[in-house]
Amino acid sequence: NQVQPFNISTPDGEVLYAWHILPVGLYAKNEDALVLELPGLANDMTQTLAFKLLAQDPESRLVINFHGNAGTVAQGWRTDTYRALASSSAEKTHVLTVDYRGFGYSTGRPTEEGLITDGITLVNWALNVARIPPERIVVLGQSLGTAVTTAVAEHFALNLGIDFAGVILVAGFSDIPTLMLTYSVGNFIPILSPLRSYPRLQQYFGSRIKDTWHTAERLANWVRNSKQCDLVLIHAKNDFDIPWKHSDMLFQAAANATSQEGMSAQQIHSVKKHYELGTAGYRNDWKAATVDDRTKKITQHILNHGGHNRVVTYAPIAKAVYKLLYE
Repeated sequence: NQVQPFNISTPDGEVLYAWHILPVGLYAKNEDALVLELPGLANDMTQTLAFKLLAQDPESRLVINFHGNAGTVAQGWRTDTYRALASSSAEKTHVLTVDYRGFGYSTGRPTEEGLITDGITLVNWALNVARIPPERIVVLGQSLGTAVTTAVAEHFALNLGIDFAGVILVAGFSDIPTLMLTYSVGNFIPILSPLRSYPRLQQYFGSRIKDTWHTAERLANWVRNSKQCDLVLIHAKNDFDIPWKHSDMLFQAAANATSQEGMSAQQIHSVKKHYELGTAGYRNDWKAATVDDRTKKITQHILNHGGHNRVVTYAPIAKAVYKLLYE
């Protein structure tokens, strides 16, 4: 019962399968009581001990995690990811994750609009049911989850004026049409890259993509309209699914959005602070003050290793969570 499964209903009638993962230290303190509860899907999540340990602790922190394409909340490196995220504090950092519609036990069929609704629904549950204030929440996405995370952050900033403790995008991409120009399945089967010499064909096939996920545009819109923001971009150089250069596109889009006049890529490059980290890769920092003396911070960490999926289990992600929630 360290993991408590439960269902959440979306406004458009789908039922999402979600997990709440307790931090291991908190579980250890309450193990005797937790093991007495019925295992499996909760009939009423709010009556579980796990929920009460999250909602009734004024110092609890929450990482809302949106996973990548395909699979379920329990697949592959994802369970290792939850352990790594919760390790930022043994007793205070809870993790909340969900299977999008059409994934795992969740009902429905996945679409761009639908997945954004799913993300908003999960965050609304954290804010309004668990009543965790946004300054104690970090929203984190990996791969496809970065697109969901960005759309969710944009929604809450634009429509409700809500900013979270931080947003972390791991192995993100600028948009699907651009990604398809470089994407290869398993690093062996190219999608649209063979058409590079035929721009009209590339443009034609790109226009046929139904769910475009224009993440760079949404990211810029979120940064531009947020009162304050703390954005962390993390990507591994040996990511053979999404090239790490997409992180540069996201960094430039976000940094440019902090300026009313706009900035060229060359101007951004000359102003950002760059730190070489040896075998750990490198880091770029961007910081801009708002008119009311608030801060918009953007951090890009390019790792030498980590791949596409395993990277979320690496220490820099847990460190980023800790810094956003506890510093």
